[in-house]
Amino acid sequence: MTSAQPETDRPTIKRSGCQNATGFEIELCAETGHAKCYLDLAPGHLNSHGILHGGFIAMILDVACGNTASAYFDRVEHPLVLTVSLNTNYIGAVREGRVIATGKPAGGGRNLCYVNGEMHHQDGTLIATATGVFKRHSKAK
Repeated sequence: MTSAQPETDRPTIKRSGCQNATGFEIELCAETGHAKCYLDLAPGHLNSHGILHGGFIAMILDVACGNTASAYFDRVEHPLVLTVSLNTNYIGAVREGRVIATGKPAGGGRNLCYVNGEMHHQDGTLIATATGVFKRHSKAK
């Protein structure tokens, strides 16, 4: 007897409180293991100069890169990963519209994954880049 297959092979991502508060969306590509994170800018995302706050930039890049690392380890189970380090380079500024952060695996092993990330405005302008190291979390304690 065979079990019914899900309609999609994309892993299910549980929404977080951070995601609900911020409003970003996550898209995973089961074929490549890359992750994208979208954020439609609202006044609450802007700093006192009216541009996207750097903390939101780092957070969205962390989400895209972390989900990419999780898929690197297992595209079906999508295990929990912890950010070991995230280096963010701020290149441009944005005031409105949508930003898209993407993660691409750069290598790794059994427990660590290295990911490169980029954030672009919807018009293609590069906003920031990131490099991150992510560790597969062991649930056994």
